[in-house]
Amino acid sequence: MSFEEIAINVTGLGKRYEIYDRPSDRLKQFILPKIARLLGKNNQRYFREFWALNDVSFQLRKGETLAIIGRNGSGKSTLLQIICGTLNPTNGTVQVHGKVAALLELGSGFNPEFTGRENVYLNASILGLSKVEIDERFQKIESFADIGEFIEQPVKTYSSGMLVRLAFAVIAHVDADILVIDEALAVGDAVFTQKCMRFIRNFQKNGALIFVSHDIAAVQNLCQSALWLKKGLIEQIGATKLIAEAYLQFTLQEIYGDEVRLSSTLSGAAKPEFIDDANNFFEGPPVIVCDIATLDVENNLDAAKGWRTGGAEILAVKLTKLSDGKGTMFVGGERVCLEIKAVARETLKSPILGFLVRDRLGQDLFGENTIPYTSINPIEISAGLTFKGLFEFSLPMLPNGEYAVMVSVADGDYYDNLQHHWLHDALIINVSSSKIRYGLVGIQVEKVQMKVTHD
Repeated sequence: MSFEEIAINVTGLGKRYEIYDRPSDRLKQFILPKIARLLGKNNQRYFREFWALNDVSFQLRKGETLAIIGRNGSGKSTLLQIICGTLNPTNGTVQVHGKVAALLELGSGFNPEFTGRENVYLNASILGLSKVEIDERFQKIESFADIGEFIEQPVKTYSSGMLVRLAFAVIAHVDADILVIDEALAVGDAVFTQKCMRFIRNFQKNGALIFVSHDIAAVQNLCQSALWLKKGLIEQIGATKLIAEAYLQFTLQEIYGDEVRLSSTLSGAAKPEFIDDANNFFEGPPVIVCDIATLDVENNLDAAKGWRTGGAEILAVKLTKLSDGKGTMFVGGERVCLEIKAVARETLKSPILGFLVRDRLGQDLFGENTIPYTSINPIEISAGLTFKGLFEFSLPMLPNGEYAVMVSVADGDYYDNLQHHWLHDALIINVSSSKIRYGLVGIQVEKVQMKVTHD
C-alpha cells in the first residue's frame, strides 16, 4: 500500500487512565512521589491503571469504509477521539492524511447558548472553513438540516433529532476527506436518515469513512471491513461479514452466560466472501436481473459457518419446487417449499426452526420461523427425536449475485430463546439474469399501462 493511498495509519495506540479510590489518593499522588524522588526513595503509586485502549494498530485507505464495533466501554469512543485529535494517546501514533469531519457524541462541539446559525459558523470554522466559505454554504447547510425557524433559536431548546440534523448538515458541507460517525444516526427520523445515507454513499466513492454502530445490519450494508474492540484490545479485524458473524456469536454468548456454551462450527473449506468488488457497493445504477430471473440453489451445509450448543442440531436444508417441474433451477415467482430438518439432543420444550435469506451485504431480505404454527399447536420434542419445519411461499425475484440462507434451531419464544444451532450459509442461491430491475427484491408485475385521461 503506497503512502498516497493511506488516509489513517494507527500504530500501537494506547490510552491509560489513572483510577483513584479516594480523593485524598489523588492529592498523595501529586505530592508524595516528588518528595520520594528528592529523598532518593522508591515511588509509591496511589492509583490503579485502566487502559481504555492498548496496542491498537490498523490502516484505513482512501475510498474505504471501516466499521468499529464492540460493547459499550470497549474503547470505541476513545479511539475516535484520539483519531480526531480531541484526546491525546498515552502510547503509539496516529497519522491522518486529510481533513477530518466527525459526528461523535450528540451535540458535542455545540454551545447550548448559541443559536443554530451561530453554531454552524463556530463548527464550520473549527473544521477549517473561512467566514466567506461558510456564507456561501450556509443556505445548503440550512436546507440539509431542515429544522425551519429553529435555526435562529438557542441549541439548548433543540430535540436530540434536531441536534443531529444540524451537526450532520455541517460535516456534510465542509469538503472533508475523512468522515467519522459515532452512532449519531440512531436518533434521526427515517426521512433524515435516508438523506444522510445518500450523502454517505456518495462520500464513500472517494472519501475514507469510519462508522461506529451497534446496528450490525447497517455495518454490513456500509462497510467493507470491520474492527472489533473488546476491553480496549483488537479482538478481530477483517472482512465485515466474518467479523459480524463472530460478534453476533459473542453477544449471544454474553446473553446466555455460563449456562450454555456456544462452540463454532465449520466443516470443510469455507466459501469465499460474497463481496465482488468492495469499491463498487453503491454505484447507484439499476441492478441487472432477468425478465424471469434464474436461480440455482446450492447446498452448502457441510461448509456453513455458525455455532452450536449441543442441545439440537440441523441435519438437512433443502429448497424444492411445488409447481413447474423439478430440479434445482428456479425462475422466481413459483411456489416453493423450504425444509429444515433437525434432531433434538436434549428435550426441547418449545422448539423453533427458522430461516433468513440475506444478500451479499448481510441484509435480511425475508424469512420466517415456526412460531406462528407452534403458538397454536404446541410441540415438545424429546431427546433423540428428529423433526422438521416446512415453509411454503412464492419465491421472489432477486437481483444478480449470491444469496445466503441462514437457518437455525432454537428453544423458547420470540422474546426469550436459546439458539442451539445456527448456520449462516446453509444454502447458497446463485442468481443469473439479463433484464434491468431496481431494488433488493423484484415483484411480479401483472399489468403495466399508460393512458391519456384528458382531465
